[in-house]
Amino acid sequence: MTLFSYTALSSDGKSITGTLPADSRAAAIAAVIGKGLHPVKIQEASAKDGSKKTIALATTPAGAPKGRVTQKQVENFTRELASLLAGGVPLARALFLLKRESKSPAAQALWSQIHDDVIGGTPLGDALAQHPKQFSTVYVAMVRAGEAGGFLDLVLTQISEFRTREQDLKGKVKAALVYPCVLAFMAVGVVTFLMIFFIPTFSTLFNSMGSKLPLLTQMIMATSNMMASRYGLIFLVGLILLVVFIRRGLNTETGRRRFERIVLKTPAVGNVVAFFAMVRFCRMLGTLLGAGVPLVASLKVAKEAIGNRTLSDTVAHGIEEVQRGESLARALGSSERLFPSSVVEMIAIAEETARLDKELVRLSIAYESELDRNLRMLVALAEPILLFVMAGFIGTIVIGMLLPIFNISELMK
Repeated sequence: MTLFSYTALSSDGKSITGTLPADSRAAAIAAVIGKGLHPVKIQEASAKDGSKKTIALATTPAGAPKGRVTQKQVENFTRELASLLAGGVPLARALFLLKRESKSPAAQALWSQIHDDVIGGTPLGDALAQHPKQFSTVYVAMVRAGEAGGFLDLVLTQISEFRTREQDLKGKVKAALVYPCVLAFMAVGVVTFLMIFFIPTFSTLFNSMGSKLPLLTQMIMATSNMMASRYGLIFLVGLILLVVFIRRGLNTETGRRRFERIVLKTPAVGNVVAFFAMVRFCRMLGTLLGAGVPLVASLKVAKEAIGNRTLSDTVAHGIEEVQRGESLARALGSSERLFPSSVVEMIAIAEETARLDKELVRLSIAYESELDRNLRMLVALAEPILLFVMAGFIGTIVIGMLLPIFNISELMK
């Protein structure tokens, strides 16, 4: 077992150095990731280095480029670098070309710094790890695996494809939510307009008649008067404070988990959320394994890609079972909410045939289509429900205002 020295970034951006024993550099990387750190540099330590463990805290590298580098620019960088390396261009030359061709000052500064680090002898993975805002833990872990295995161009291509599919999947979810949100916003706007500007006009007419109004009309007029008076302003302020309170609650661990449990128990919506989490997990795990990252390290990184703490907890239990020697299929089989029995069975067969990475990617593609169908069905159900609710509110208001007129007509007859 060899002693490795490492430099890593913690979740709050601090730099931590230390040493740890491992069988290989890949195992050392996995161990550092297992500590919840972002590896920056890992190398074999001499006996002198190994006799003393030092931990230093510092801010992120001082040479970080100013300005914002967008994720779109990072995706283009990844795709173009993979293409250049696949064409036989040396890494240093490819980075120089990307730096020269960049039109964004911030991106050019970042590519220049990465190029200078690589020219100075720093591995590409270590150079990228110094910029955690642009290059995630998953990205760096895959690049390091590609460098170690000699297939960096293939890994970068996989990263590019993964990020493209991930953005497509998120785009589908956002697109599916647009129309229901627009309908809900319109319903609130129309009802508010009727209650504040439309109903008071009838109130003056009804008060001049002096006749007793139906109960429904009285309730609508009382609500309208409250919304048009200072009590309406108080209600609006209270509503804003409630939204702020809920948002702050969602930022806490307890509040976030409580909200996620409610969403998962919601009919139809819970199934879509679980499907989305499973697709992301399978694609991430399959891509990492295909890039040569060890299974346990891949599982820990893929767990973070789920995006749901409640479902992540079930995967965390499965990771512990894998570390104890259980098969991946048996370990994931305990997470029935996230992994249906059919998925577990296919994973078990893939393990036996040594094609787990390919099967996981295939499952993610297959279930992405299923997710798309579920989203379409959910939106198809949400549209008539929202329209029905909107029509119900507006219809109730209209009927409440027409009832006194009908009563007057009957009296006149």
